[in-house]
Amino acid sequence: MELPLDYETLKVIWWALVGVLLIGFAVSDGYDLGTATLLPFIAKTDRERRLVINSIGATWEGHQVWFITGGGALFAAWPFAYAISFSGFYLAMFVVLAALILRPVGFKYRSKVEDPRWRNSWDWALFVGGVVPALIFGVALGNVLQGVPFTIDGTLRATYDGGLVGLLNPFGLLAGLLSVAMLVMHGATYLGTKIEHGAVLDRATIIGRWAALAVIVFYGIAGIWLAAGIAGFRLESAMDPAGPANPLRKAVVMAPGAWLDNYGRHPWMTLAPLLGFAGASLAWARLGEKPGLAMLGSGLSITGIIASVGASMFPFLLPSSKNPSVSLTVWDSSSSHLTLFIMLIATAIFLPLILFYTSWVIKVLWGRVTTDDVNTPGHY
Repeated sequence: MELPLDYETLKVIWWALVGVLLIGFAVSDGYDLGTATLLPFIAKTDRERRLVINSIGATWEGHQVWFITGGGALFAAWPFAYAISFSGFYLAMFVVLAALILRPVGFKYRSKVEDPRWRNSWDWALFVGGVVPALIFGVALGNVLQGVPFTIDGTLRATYDGGLVGLLNPFGLLAGLLSVAMLVMHGATYLGTKIEHGAVLDRATIIGRWAALAVIVFYGIAGIWLAAGIAGFRLESAMDPAGPANPLRKAVVMAPGAWLDNYGRHPWMTLAPLLGFAGASLAWARLGEKPGLAMLGSGLSITGIIASVGASMFPFLLPSSKNPSVSLTVWDSSSSHLTLFIMLIATAIFLPLILFYTSWVIKVLWGRVTTDDVNTPGHY
């Protein structure tokens, strides 16, 4: 059967779509994670902490749709990359899921007992549920940029040679700190639009501005490090973009600065890192003054930072530091032509529905949460 879109085009479309889903998760659930990370430091009394918790209590659960959809899309579009990454980062993903589980439990059980020690314990559980996923997501991405220690034999069986401790290398930790700073900035800008003016918002603004500066500094250091100190990956043999899913049919080398090759070939890609810096600068400048602009800047910064990683790595999905030539790329690790096409039709139907529902929820719940609101029935 002749399909309307060729195989190469579908691979590029799905590479972009998975990126959109990851950005959607980072921008939407990112302010939930950032707000939870800020909770113990900006709210001193029980009423103040309830104010912060209720600012995200009604929406955080719906944002998991982006996370689940992104994981499902990765599994369906690039099953080989999904299998190796999730098995290789198994312990790290287990820690992330354990931390994320603390969020619903914390939201549901915190208000059940009025004992301050009980509530304080759940507040710190919510903090862990925010900061740990943010840190580990960044650490994992930092390790992907350095290459993952796996190899593939002649029968296409993958072997991973690494562990959780090995992920905690200097560049991986820098990427993790960048991720935490990025989401704390986003959480602070969100609170600027969502809670009433007062001491809590003042504290969030101060921390958020420092987080925005940290984003600029950490992102700049990471870029210089990638350009001068970390070997990137470069294709050394021609590949057929419409060829079969076989990662053993190419040659790849590691070379310093190779992750910057795409910016030389396609100068328009430099818009991504520029957006990362410009968005964080806008968030820093407008926090506490123009909350809407500050949150827009924060979202644009997250979009630019994540997009810059995709632009730098293309066409690589999961490079191998152990045997670079078996690295997984967009061209040689995808599902079949028909599978990608059927998935695209499903996405064209359901993604607009998700966007419409999310927009509708934001509209319905628009407005600031006040300390009077949290004392009414139905609030955490």
